[in-house]
Amino acid sequence: MRFHRLLLSTVAFVSFSAFKGVASADESPEATADTTIEPVDSEKFEFQAEVSKVLDIVVNSLYQNKDVFLRELISNASDAIDKVRFLGIQKPEMLADKQDLEIRISYDEEANTLTISDSGIGMTKEDLVGSLGTVARSGTTKFMDALQEGAADISQIGMFGVGFYSSYLVADKVTVASKHPNDPVQHVWTSNNGDSTFMIGEDPRGNSLGRGTEITLHLKEDAEEYADYNRLEKLVSHYSEFITHSIYLRKTEVMEVPDEEDQTEENDESEDELDVSEDEEEDEFEEKPTKMKEVTTHTWEKANADAAIWNRPKEDISDDEYQDFWKLISKDNENATSWSHFDAEGNINFKSLVYVPTTIPFALRQGDFNDFKNSLKLYVRKVLISDEFELLPKYLSFVKGVVDSDDLPLNVNRETLQESNIISIIRKKVTRKVIDMIKKMADEADKVPEHDADVEIDEDGNIIEMEEEDNSPKKENVYHQWYENFAPSIKMGVMDDDSNRSRLAKLLRMKTSKSDGGWRSLAEYTSDMKDFQSEIYFIAGASMKEVEESPFMEKFNEKGLEVLYMIEPADEYMLDRMMEFDGKKFSNISKESTKFGDEDEDLQKRTLAAYNDKYESLLKFMNQFYGKAIMNAKISQRLGNIPAIVSSSQYGHSANMERLMRAQVFAHGQDESQLRGMRTLEINPRHPFMDKLVEDLPTNEEGAIDKESVSQDVKDSLWTLLDTALLNGGFTLNDGKAFTKRMMRTLKSQLAVDSLDLLSEIEPKVEEDVPPEPELDGDGINLDDFVADDLGFEDL
Repeated sequence: MRFHRLLLSTVAFVSFSAFKGVASADESPEATADTTIEPVDSEKFEFQAEVSKVLDIVVNSLYQNKDVFLRELISNASDAIDKVRFLGIQKPEMLADKQDLEIRISYDEEANTLTISDSGIGMTKEDLVGSLGTVARSGTTKFMDALQEGAADISQIGMFGVGFYSSYLVADKVTVASKHPNDPVQHVWTSNNGDSTFMIGEDPRGNSLGRGTEITLHLKEDAEEYADYNRLEKLVSHYSEFITHSIYLRKTEVMEVPDEEDQTEENDESEDELDVSEDEEEDEFEEKPTKMKEVTTHTWEKANADAAIWNRPKEDISDDEYQDFWKLISKDNENATSWSHFDAEGNINFKSLVYVPTTIPFALRQGDFNDFKNSLKLYVRKVLISDEFELLPKYLSFVKGVVDSDDLPLNVNRETLQESNIISIIRKKVTRKVIDMIKKMADEADKVPEHDADVEIDEDGNIIEMEEEDNSPKKENVYHQWYENFAPSIKMGVMDDDSNRSRLAKLLRMKTSKSDGGWRSLAEYTSDMKDFQSEIYFIAGASMKEVEESPFMEKFNEKGLEVLYMIEPADEYMLDRMMEFDGKKFSNISKESTKFGDEDEDLQKRTLAAYNDKYESLLKFMNQFYGKAIMNAKISQRLGNIPAIVSSSQYGHSANMERLMRAQVFAHGQDESQLRGMRTLEINPRHPFMDKLVEDLPTNEEGAIDKESVSQDVKDSLWTLLDTALLNGGFTLNDGKAFTKRMMRTLKSQLAVDSLDLLSEIEPKVEEDVPPEPELDGDGINLDDFVADDLGFEDL
C-alpha cells in the first residue's frame, strides 16, 4: 500500500511515440518493422528497484483487463505527437524529417509480434534510460510544467508512468526503437519480461524512422489473438476511436490471382512448336484452366473516427453532423430526437454531448433498465476510460453520449476512477442537462397551436385558415410521440429521483376527462382548475374505457371537474410518491374521502344527518351482516343512478392497486385480507333499492333489525348489492362460488322453477331396420337378383 501511494503521487513517464516508417496511408506498406532488431554496441542497464516492483504489480494485479495495453500505448503515442506539434510551432525544423502526424499499428502472425508506431517527438538515449528504466522521472511532466499559461490545449494524459509497462501484460519481450530530432542516432531499447535489466544501443537499420518511436511486442502464447486485424480494429474503435490523430491499422490479406509467370511460359512453349497437326489445330481454341497462385497483400485502413465533435464549437457543427455522430455512437439508423452539447465549468470542467433517441431500445421494451446502465462513455482527453460508470440514473438509461474531462483523477490503471465527489458532480450536472433538454422539447411543443395551419388575413383583418399541403406530422406531436415511447422512464424518475422530482413532473403528460384523447401537462391542468377546486383529481384503472365509464366519474362530469386518467401500471405508484404538484395535492376519486369545494357544508351536514337517521338501522345491520367483507357502511352524497359502490378508505388500497399487487408474481406472503385493504360500502340514500330494503328487513320490539328473521331472498339481495357495488368500484368479487349460487337461486325464482334437481336422462331414439341399397353393375343391373346356380357355378 505504501508503494501504491507513492506511485499515485508520482508523475513519471515521457509520452513516447512510434512510427512505422511509412509516412502516409498512400505510401507503400512494405516498410515494416524488423521484429528481430538487436541493438549495436549496446549497453546493459539495471532497472530502478521501483520499476521491478511496478512490473510485478502491472502484470499480476494492477490491470484487470489486459486489452488496455493498446489503449495505453496509443495514448502515449498521441501525447508524443501533441508534444512535437506544439514544439514545431516555434521550431519548424522539428517537423522537417516527417510532416505527417499519425499512429500506425501492424502485426506479424508468423513472428507473433505487434508493432505500434507514431511520428511523435521520439526519445534520445538519455530519455530511454531515464523514462523506461525509472519511475521517478518524466519528460512529459517536465514538459507540462514548462508550458506557460495559454498553452493548455496540449493534452498529455500519461500521468503515472506505468502505461508503457502494460505492454508486459501480453508480451514476453519488448523492443523500442526511437529517433529524436535533436539526436542524430536512432537507438533501440529492449528488455525481456521478468528480467531486471534492459539493453540500449544504436539501431542497426540506421535512421529508418525519421522521427518518432516504434514499439514491438513479442506476444506471449496466450496473447496471440492480438496479432489479428479484426481484434485490433475492435480495440481501437472501442478505446481510441476519438483520438485526435489518425490511427492506421495494417491489414494483411491472402488472395488468389492468376499465375502470370506460368501463363508466359506456356505461351513461349507454344511459339517454339513449329509442326502443328490438324488435331492440334482443333484443340488450339479450347480453353485451358487458368492456374492460380496465392498472393499476400498489405493495406493501411483508417481505424478511428475523423474527429471528436464535442470538442468543436457548437456554432460550427451542423445538424447533419450531429446526427451522423449519433448514428456512429448508437449504431442506430434513425435520427435522434434531440441532443444537448454543453461545457460544464466549476469545480470540475468537462464537455459533454448527449442524445435522446427516437425509438425505444430493445431492453426497455422488455422493461429491463439494468441492461442500459452504460449509456454514457467517459473519456479523458478523447481516450475512453470506462463505459461502466453510471453517469446517469437508470431512468435515463436510454440517453447516449460522451463525457470528456481533463480534470478527472485517475487510478494508475485508468480503469477505475478514485472514489470522490467528482463523479457525483458530473452525474448531477449531466442529469440536469438531460432533463433541461427534454423540458425544452416539451416547451417547444406546447408553444405550437394544436392546429398548425397556414394563416392568412383578409382585407377586413379576419383570419383565414389554410390547410397544409404536405402530410408531415404536426410540430406539436414531436414531444407527445416521444413521450408515448418513453413515459415509463420519466415516471420511474419521478418515483426514484427525489432531487429532480419537481423538474421531472413538468415533463409528465396525461390524458384527462377533458383532453378528448390528447395529452395535457400538469401545469395546464392546474391553470384550468375551478376557483373552488383545491385538489388535483385522478382515477386509476386498467383502460380508458374503464375509467371513463366508472360510476365515480358521474359527479365530476356533472360539475365539470377535470379528472386525470391513470391507466398505466406505474401511474398510481408515481402519484403516491409525488403527492402534490405546484402546491396542489393529488386526490384519488375512488377514495371515500373525496370532497368537492363548491358545496354548502352546513346544508350538506344537515342533509347527511337526516339520511343517517333514516338508514341508521340498515347501516348497523349491514356492518354486522357483511362482517370482514367491508370495513364500514355509510351514506354517500356523490352517487348518481347506482344504488351503491365500494370505495377505498383514505389509507387503503384502491381497486387498481389491488390488481397490480396481485400481478406481482414474486411477491411473498400475500394475504387476501391485506390485499382487500380497507373497503367502504357507500349506499345511495335516494335509490329505491335502499328504501325497499328498509321496508323488507324485519325489526324487533326495540326497532332494530331482527337478523334471525331475515329471509333468504333478502340475504341474497344484500349480497348481490355488495357484489354490484364491488364491480362498480372496480374491485373483484369476494367469493365467486357464493355469487354463482345466489345467481342460481335468483334465476330459479325469476323462471318459476320448482326444483333444481336434474331431469332424468333422455332415452336415445331407436332407429328402424332399413334394407341396404342394392348393388348395381356397370349397366345398372341388380346383382342380388342372380344366384350362383343360375350362373352355372353351383359346383364352385
